[in-house]
Amino acid sequence: MDLVQPGDKWHGILAPMRVWHGLDEVDSGFGPSVVTIGNFDGVHRGHQEVLAHARARAAELGGLPVVAMTFDPHPMAVLRPGHAPAMISEPGRRAELLGAAGADAVLILPFDKETAAWSPQEFIDRVLVGTLHAKAVVVGENFRFGHKAAGHVDTLVEAGAAAGFEVEGLTLAGDTQPWSSTYIRQLIAEGDVEGAAAALGRPLQVTGTVIEGDKRGRELGYPTANIPAEAGAAVPLDGVYAGWLTVLEPAPGAPQYGEPLPAAISVGSNPTFDGVDRRVESYVLDRDDLELYGAKISVDFVARLRGSQIRFDTIDDLLVQMKADVDGARRLLTGDSLADS
Repeated sequence: MDLVQPGDKWHGILAPMRVWHGLDEVDSGFGPSVVTIGNFDGVHRGHQEVLAHARARAAELGGLPVVAMTFDPHPMAVLRPGHAPAMISEPGRRAELLGAAGADAVLILPFDKETAAWSPQEFIDRVLVGTLHAKAVVVGENFRFGHKAAGHVDTLVEAGAAAGFEVEGLTLAGDTQPWSSTYIRQLIAEGDVEGAAAALGRPLQVTGTVIEGDKRGRELGYPTANIPAEAGAAVPLDGVYAGWLTVLEPAPGAPQYGEPLPAAISVGSNPTFDGVDRRVESYVLDRDDLELYGAKISVDFVARLRGSQIRFDTIDDLLVQMKADVDGARRLLTGDSLADS
C-alpha cells in the first residue's frame, strides 16, 4: 500500500490518501465507503464530475471515505492484446489525479485473465461487498463490468438492492460532446493539445527519464532534455509545441529545479539528421546550465506552434526555424520577446 498525499478526514482523523495495488492490500476492517469505478484514463473533466458527485454523496452519508477503483493494465490489453488504447496517464499519475479530484483512496486492481473471467456477481461480491463494504456506488451511465462485459448499471442496481448499497449512473457531460478518454486521445493524436487540455481540465502531460541523445542540440546552441515517446503512451502528433518542463526527481547529485520551466518542445524523430526513434525533446528557454540527464521530468503541452517535423537542407535553415520556434514559445508562455529577435 502506498501513502500519497493528505486526504480528507476519515471519521475525524486526518489520513493520507491510500493507494492499494490489489484487494489484499485494502486495510483490514475498511469501510463503509462510497465507491466509483472506471478506467479513469486521464482523469478528465467528466471523471472529475463523477468524483465530485461521489464526494457529495459521501458527505450526505455521514462523511464516508470515497474510493476510486481503476484497473492496470487497461482491460483491452488483456482481452485484445495489440488493440489497447494509448494511455493518457500511467497508474501512479492516475492515482495522484484521482486524489486531487476528491478520492480518499485508490484501488488499482490488477487485471488479468482470471479477473476478466469474474462474473458480474463475483465482481460485486469480491470488491464492492466483501472488500470495500460499499454503501453507494457512483459510475458513468455506460459502465460495463464482469465476464464479457455482461454487467451494467441495472445489474449494480439489482445487486445493491439485495446487498444494501445504492447506485447512480451519471451522464458524462461535455462542452460540445460528452467527455471521454477516447475523444481526448483523438485530439492528442491530431496534435490538438489545447483541445485536450480543455477536456482534461489541465494541460496534457508526458513524463519520462531524460536520456542522452545525439547532443546536436547542444552543439547548435539549443540543448534539449530528451525522453522517449514510450509505446502505449498518448504522445502528441509530431510537431513543435510550447509548454513547461518540470523536474519531478533530479538525477543523483544534481540540483532540484523546483518550479516549471518554459520550454520549446519538439516531438518526432529528427528527420534532418535521419533520426529513427520518436522522442519528446524540450529546450528550456535561455538555459544551458541544467543538469537533467537521468532526471525524471514532466512536460506539459500548452499549444502547438507548427506541424510535423521538417527535413531541412542546411543547418543554417534549421537554425533559423529553431530560433523562430523558441521566440514563438517565449511569446506564448511569457509574453516576452528578446530585444535582438
